[in-house]
Amino acid sequence: MGAFVQALVEGARAASGWGHVRRLGATLVPSRLVDHLEGERARWFLWLPVMTGLGIAAYFALPAEPGLGMAIAVPTAALGLVAGTRRTSLMRAAALGLLAAALGFAVAKARTEATRAPVLGHEMRRADVTGVVELIEPRPGRGERLTISVSAIKGLSTRETPSRIRVRVMTKREGLKPGDRVRLRATLRPPSPPSLPGGYDFARWAWFQGLGATGYAIHPPEIAAAPGSEASARRPVELLRQGIAERIRTALPGETGAIAVSLITGERGGITDETNDAYRDSGLIHILSISGLHMVIMAGSVYGAVRLLLALFPAIALRFPTKKWAAAAALCGAGGYLMISAPSIATLRAFLMISIMFLAVMLDRQALAMRNVAIAALVILACFPESLLDPGFQMSFAAVVSLIAAYEAARATSDAQDRGGWLRAVAFFLGGIVLSTVVASLSVAPIGAYHFHRSQQYALIANLIAVPICNLIVMPAALLTLLLMPLGLEVWPLALMGQGIDAMTATARWVASLPGAVMHIAEISDTSFALMIAGGLWVALWQTRWRALGVVAIAAGVLVAANGGERADILAGRGGTLVAVRGPDGLLAAAGPRSGTFELERWLEHDGDGRKPREALRARGFRCDGTGCVATVKGLTIAKTRHVSAMAEDCSRAHIVISDLSAPRDCTAPLLVLDRRTLARDGTHAITLAKDAPGGAARIARIETAADRRGDRPWTQKPERTKSPWPAD
Repeated sequence: MGAFVQALVEGARAASGWGHVRRLGATLVPSRLVDHLEGERARWFLWLPVMTGLGIAAYFALPAEPGLGMAIAVPTAALGLVAGTRRTSLMRAAALGLLAAALGFAVAKARTEATRAPVLGHEMRRADVTGVVELIEPRPGRGERLTISVSAIKGLSTRETPSRIRVRVMTKREGLKPGDRVRLRATLRPPSPPSLPGGYDFARWAWFQGLGATGYAIHPPEIAAAPGSEASARRPVELLRQGIAERIRTALPGETGAIAVSLITGERGGITDETNDAYRDSGLIHILSISGLHMVIMAGSVYGAVRLLLALFPAIALRFPTKKWAAAAALCGAGGYLMISAPSIATLRAFLMISIMFLAVMLDRQALAMRNVAIAALVILACFPESLLDPGFQMSFAAVVSLIAAYEAARATSDAQDRGGWLRAVAFFLGGIVLSTVVASLSVAPIGAYHFHRSQQYALIANLIAVPICNLIVMPAALLTLLLMPLGLEVWPLALMGQGIDAMTATARWVASLPGAVMHIAEISDTSFALMIAGGLWVALWQTRWRALGVVAIAAGVLVAANGGERADILAGRGGTLVAVRGPDGLLAAAGPRSGTFELERWLEHDGDGRKPREALRARGFRCDGTGCVATVKGLTIAKTRHVSAMAEDCSRAHIVISDLSAPRDCTAPLLVLDRRTLARDGTHAITLAKDAPGGAARIARIETAADRRGDRPWTQKPERTKSPWPAD
């Protein structure tokens, strides 16, 4: 391998020569562009995490898993390019950017290999599982969810046994704690693939979490033994979190207590779907998850309280650097909050930024700067490159980068103008609250539309009411709760916290109930999303006038999104039990089971359709009887076969046959046959029809499957092919 890499670098050097590369760069780069870039030299560092992210994105976009040789050769070649350019040249900066992208690619590959673990290859019913409980997540009225470090699964060899699984238990097991060794019988399945081509890939997320299977327990788990040496090192922290949550629920029962638990420990399982929907539709869902907002309030409260306390003693305040002491105390407080809060990417990002900020205070450096955000992004991407694809990561950094860019612009304006009196100062403060809310909302809007296919129209109103309540009442009371809990005095601050939570919940429900509160958005293409993100970064990271060019990219992305794309005429779900066809009105009509509508919900979301699944199931489109359903789309007959007795007729009359059965080998007359085996192997099929002439029958123009979009990656393991019940020819 070393000889191969060396030959690659030497070959590049011999083919072009470094001097030729320099001359070529000077020729291709216009002098005006060089002047602009030189004027932004102080901001070049901010683009390092962007280039690293591009390399990570390139890795995940590949249709097949790259080899280790490629992951080593790419950064090695980029390093050779850096070595061949002058230290102060523009080409050196470009080469460093390429090196950052190459390192991002290599880090993503290394992370994939480091998390490699067995994944269940097929469904197992009534599997006997033995393992150690790592995490317990309550569910409102629905038992709890357990994450288990597996010791053994009966019937699987050690090589086939997933190292970690997640199961749902419908009945809560009293006395169960993290670290307990348990036995249970459960139905296990491989992590779910996307519900449609290009959709959210839970299996990819599970791969990087080490989850090899999910499912549900048939009976409550049996505690097999007390925690032993195999118990996780995080067990004391999980026990602490569980104890804090129980004391909060005791002092503050009901859903208000569940929200308080979410804000303090990060456990959101006790919040009902209705409340989650209200917070989501009002644009306040970020309040329910521990994020930068909560971390900043917690650390800022500690910082302010320590500074105020030390200021009461002049002998200390006048002789010692109390500002640095307060920063150190706030840093410890933020670390403790991170420890008990089930860290997410947003929480980790906030902690890293706060750590850098307080370290800057302790070193007499500028605390609030875009460079701190770039450092935090580099650290997270280096440790967890898969987080680049996480909506929480994207929204978190988009909001912070936009706010700091707006702060930098406002500071430059305010430095040049005299604020003039207390009235103007108050107006400036209130205007800052409104401006920060608007900037943050606009920055995350494209990300929310891309991932969640909806836009909260009144998020500004909801945030202007709820965020001050959260900042001034809820989170300070949460900090006081943690401080007083060791003394058994948490009831009083929790009562105040509960009042603030009730006010936020009332605001969320009121805003969510307003007419037109939510606008549903159809699927946005990757090209449109990339243009909007690139434009936003261009505006935020540069400082001179040419940053305005980013607005052009944003506008182009919006224009591409507004034009929409071609939507599938037929959707056949994984397994063949659910099928949807597009009617003349452009809406989907579905045929399938009335229960378990998760897959149909995702289809409607991607379609920008605000209807409930039951409405799509009741829509006119299919004619059904006891053996199957039939629909007509653009002149083609679509048969959904659900009984063996109808298979022969459907194969002879229908243009497209879709079934949750295995099709016989002589079913060759239809244009397309999708049976249980094909759909289970390749996932959801999106079929687009086209007519060659008006009035004529349509033809199949394109078929896209979930497997096609996922590619051949470690987390895309296909299920074992089932044996056909039909006799061979």
